[in-house]
Amino acid sequence: MPHATQHADVVTVATAELDSALRGGPFHVALRAAIAARGLPLQRVQHHLSRHGVKVGVTSLSYWQQGARRPQRPESLRAVRALEEILQLPEESLIRLLAQSDEDPAGQRPAARSYRSLVEASGVLEQLLAELDSPLDGGLHTLGHHERVRIGARRELAGRESHHIVRAHRDGVDRFVAVHHGDPGCVPERIRVHALENCRTGRLRSDPDTGVLVAELLFDTRLRAGDTFLFRYGVQDGTAGASREYVRGFGPAGGQYALQVRFDEHALPTRCHRFAQHSAAAPRSGRQELPLTGRHHSVHLVEPRVRSGIVGIGWDWE
Repeated sequence: MPHATQHADVVTVATAELDSALRGGPFHVALRAAIAARGLPLQRVQHHLSRHGVKVGVTSLSYWQQGARRPQRPESLRAVRALEEILQLPEESLIRLLAQSDEDPAGQRPAARSYRSLVEASGVLEQLLAELDSPLDGGLHTLGHHERVRIGARRELAGRESHHIVRAHRDGVDRFVAVHHGDPGCVPERIRVHALENCRTGRLRSDPDTGVLVAELLFDTRLRAGDTFLFRYGVQDGTAGASREYVRGFGPAGGQYALQVRFDEHALPTRCHRFAQHSAAAPRSGRQELPLTGRHHSVHLVEPRVRSGIVGIGWDWE
């Protein structure tokens, strides 16, 4: 029976890969190997979790086994313990690998703000925008965008503030939809959006699996084509773990963009740098070291005229 022998060989290889991954990790490799060894599609894994009283989306499971995100919230850790039982793994085997990655002195955890995960969440973003009846082109052209990001004492993304200068390119525009993509482990339902100047908050929508949140900022006027408008809003986050970079993506070319990242005096990085990408799939380029200012503990970049693509600031912790 050659087919039976071939199947047995595949099972043996999968089991050997799982044993190796459980011994040496990392977590996402072990999880992926365990799911493969049991031959379960992610939909079935999700179904088994629900029978254990744990709700986890298929998207989250996919991110976990890819290493794009890590389970950190209490509900997620409950899911990991349930997965050990569902996948017939030794007790504490996956939890132990998670703890090891938390204590990794080399800092080899996945990037805190992976743009790969944002691309994978693009379908979610489109869905959330559709719920707000908001097209990708909101009728506004950005003339200037100044953004200030705060990193807290726990190395977390504590919050950010955005100051926009826009011009309407059609009549009747009366709102802007802000998008916030939290770091891995963030809790979107605990993130707060504050209207600070010339706007007020409207509807909010979020997706816990991807950490994407969208918020309407309503103007008190309807703009006509050619009108300019200034408004300012803030996002209070602080719900995730250590942050390692902040990125901003741009569609069509626009005006000036300035990004400042300020660190708590009790949590200063060892080095900072700027980078750019033509697209999320392209390699990073334009790396430039950024000196940390003395008293205010901040770094910044300025793009006089943004082009389609991505720019950001990354930093290293000890």
